[in-house]
Amino acid sequence: MYENLAIMAVFVFIYSAVAGAVEKRPMSGPIVFMAFGVLAGPIALGLMESKITAEMLRGFAELSLALVLFTDAANADISTLRRSFGLPERMLLIGLPITIVVGFLVGMLFFPNLPLLQVALIAVMLAPTDAALGKGVFANPKVPVRVREALNVESGLNDGICVPILYLFLALAISTETASRPIGLALTLLAREIGIGLVVGLGITALGAVVLKLSMARRWVQENWLPVPVVALAFACYATAQSLEGSGFIACFVGGLLFDIMYKRGKHQVLEAAEGMGNTLALITWVIFGFAVVGQALPALTWSIVIYALLSLTIIRILPVYLSLAGTGEGVYSKLFMGWFGPRGLASIVFVIMVWQKNLPGGKTMAITVVCTVIMSVIAHGLSANPMAKLFGRFKIE
Repeated sequence: MYENLAIMAVFVFIYSAVAGAVEKRPMSGPIVFMAFGVLAGPIALGLMESKITAEMLRGFAELSLALVLFTDAANADISTLRRSFGLPERMLLIGLPITIVVGFLVGMLFFPNLPLLQVALIAVMLAPTDAALGKGVFANPKVPVRVREALNVESGLNDGICVPILYLFLALAISTETASRPIGLALTLLAREIGIGLVVGLGITALGAVVLKLSMARRWVQENWLPVPVVALAFACYATAQSLEGSGFIACFVGGLLFDIMYKRGKHQVLEAAEGMGNTLALITWVIFGFAVVGQALPALTWSIVIYALLSLTIIRILPVYLSLAGTGEGVYSKLFMGWFGPRGLASIVFVIMVWQKNLPGGKTMAITVVCTVIMSVIAHGLSANPMAKLFGRFKIE
């Protein structure tokens, strides 16, 4: 354990010292960290011991997603949506459902032996996007503000929207395997997951926001403690809901939305440090992903999985986004750009771990498909973010 920790800590230190220089090039943190995990793992240099397991990946990934869901929802305020001229609303309310439907229809062609609910689960697991994989897009001033904000808001909210859909299909799949009345059981499980998540997320966040506002007003919170409250709230929402057999992710998502409503003044000050911790956890997750998953997944790839993964990153994502933006006045390149930058990352990893643990028929095919798509996305979106952002300046698209 200590050897693994020492190697990872040294690598994180080195990367943090040169991150600015690295990220100016066609590169991203997730690519570097995932590659390090692969190289340090047993299939390459074997620098780290093989005690790193999928359980460790699950722990880091779930905590990272819980914090990301809370902070992203808390940052997605109404004023941002208004400044974006309706782009994120269209991408979320029109583009996201079409993406899931198209992913399901294409999946039926490529995975004819899988039950339909399992195909639907693949489509849902690959629907949410991860803004961290296209960081160059959000940092490049050549990309119009409306485009950056639309992609940022979409990425911040689509994983939270996908959670109840995933739970519905997962509950249907489980109940189909175990019960004679699958729909009734599935709806019961879904209501419990969502209901407990809503109550816990709203209750804990409401109480926490009131206490935090009171403490800030009386100047009881010292500056060096500002990073703690939001992180603690997010983890409290997640862990409490999970312990009560509800959805911790729903709790974090609605908790973040309520935090945005209740805590306006000084919100970004307390959220900034929490976002930094979320990013750190996510990068460590990429190391573990590279170490424990990538090497095992590569030998299991099939042509149908690889082609579906390619289609998931292109046609299945780009076409729905392009259609959802019809009539907005956006140019062709702008629509294609927003369609392309739908990277698959942290949410897909967490979702596939959740599904894998249910031991459903076809679980291996589902897992390898999602893992393959994520690997390809990390590389493709990480390498293309800066070059494609620069094309906005060349085309002078405003």
